[in-house]
This record gives sequence, C-alpha cells and structure tokens, in this order.
Amino acid sequence: MLPLDAEAIDSILLSLRLSATVTGLLILLGTPLAWWLARTRSPLKGMVEAFVVLPLFLPPTVLGFYMLLAMGPRGPIGALTKALGLQGLPFTFSGLVVTSMLYSLPFVVQPLQNAFAGIPPRMLEAAQSLRAGPWATFGRIVLPLSKRGFVTAAVTGFAHTIGEFGVVLMVGGNIPSETRLVSIEIYDYVEAFDYPKAHTLAGLMVAFAFFMLLLLYGFGVGRDGLLRRS
Repeated sequence: MLPLDAEAIDSILLSLRLSATVTGLLILLGTPLAWWLARTRSPLKGMVEAFVVLPLFLPPTVLGFYMLLAMGPRGPIGALTKALGLQGLPFTFSGLVVTSMLYSLPFVVQPLQNAFAGIPPRMLEAAQSLRAGPWATFGRIVLPLSKRGFVTAAVTGFAHTIGEFGVVLMVGGNIPSETRLVSIEIYDYVEAFDYPKAHTLAGLMVAFAFFMLLLLYGFGVGRDGLLRRS
C-alpha cells in the first residue's frame, strides 16, 4: 500500500467533515421525527415511514438526479435559495449536506424509532403522574433508555454518509476540496488505472467499515439488528 498523497488526505478530511455534519443534523432533526413515529397513531404514520425508508429502495443515482433537479434554478429548493439571496446548492458542499441528509435519513431515524418504541409506556406514565415536564421526562427517562439507539443511529449514519458515491457524484460532481470525497477519489484512481493508490484508499474504507461494526457490537447493539423495523 502506498502512502497517501495530499489529494487523498484532502478527500478523507472532506468526507469526515461531511459525515460529521450530516450525522449531527440528522440526530438533531431526526430525534423528534423518530419520537413521533414511535408514539403516534396518526393515519399519516405509514406515509411518513414510507418516505423515511424510500432512500433504501432507490438507486443512489435516481435520488441524486431528482435532488439535482429540485436544487436547480427551476426546482423548488433552488427557487427558495434564489429568493433568499443564497448561493445555489448544486455542486457545492452545502448541496452535498442537504442531499446526504435525505440519503442517510433511514439509517438515523429507524434505530431511534426502534429505541423509542421499546420504552415501556408505564415509565412515561409514571413520569407524568409525578408532574415531570416533557423535557425532564425526555432527559431523565427517554435518553438513558434509548442510549443504544442513539449510538446505532450515530454510527450507521456516519458510516453510510462517508461511503456515498452515486448521490454525491450526481449532486456535487468532482470538485477538489469542495465535493471530491473518498469514494470519488477511488473512482478517479481506478479510471486512471492507478490501482495502487485506489487499493490504499479502498483498504482504508474496508478497515473503517469493520471498525464501525466493531464499535456497534462493542456497545451491544449489533445483535438487535441495525435497521430492524419496530
């Protein structure tokens, strides 16, 4: 295996930055969504769940294509950013963040939903009988009991985002220091028949994926299933 060059290191750092940003945002925004899905009896639950899981059943290029259209000048997201005087999202790091959040949504929401659904209702009822507020109940009861779910959501969301290819290539292109992630760097090496460098980066990705799985099983969450439906 060859030592990493400056371009490879740059792509690794950019991929880590994207994965950390997406995972943090998804934990923040996905937690209330997962809580609603775990507790609601609304007839809309099935439709919302289908939307959350949809990225698992779509080819990444299809999702990337429609996100590219949506963020373009004539798309709803593009029109909104233009009206707000913001920079267009296609072929930018911000565009990768928005698209990656949708692409990795089920890998964060489903583990949280499973964890929330497994909390015994009697514990929440006991907190209500003691007049504990929603925030106190969530902080003192829900969070400790759903720790495994948060660990699973964070690890799988991070790992899934860092391994993206089709989605980021459609939306972000291949711009150095802006949208060229590890997966695209590997593709460039293979396209140039530079297999030793491709092997180095690909080997690091395999080691990273294995480490993420060890982390999950170390916390005792792997045996429960990473994306099991409740």
